[in-house]
Amino acid sequence: MIILFFHLGILLREYKNIETKDNLQNFFDYSVRQIELSVREVGYGDATINKKMKEYVNLLFSIIDKIDGWDEINNQEKSNIFKIYIEDASNYDVYVNYFQKYTDFLRKNPFKNLTKDILTL
Repeated sequence: MIILFFHLGILLREYKNIETKDNLQNFFDYSVRQIELSVREVGYGDATINKKMKEYVNLLFSIIDKIDGWDEINNQEKSNIFKIYIEDASNYDVYVNYFQKYTDFLRKNPFKNLTKDILTL
């Protein structure tokens, strides 16, 4: 789930100055709704779902807050961010390199190409 949240956070950060707020909000709402549906499929009750979703949304916003200045920080600081959220990883540089490639990928592709089927739902 944490890796998904890093992907979502970086995607939102990359497109926040390029894409309309409505499109990003719709995408965010859709993503959170899909996570909630997945939690429901596990079989949790309504009270547990509400608790889990609150935890997940708080975690997502925490990650978004930490990666806000992603381009201005060095790789060691990026590794330290991953250390906060991911335990027992032997090499955090793997995550730093992967998400740098993911960021480069997002910069080369328009938001509509990545979400065209999602936004029409």
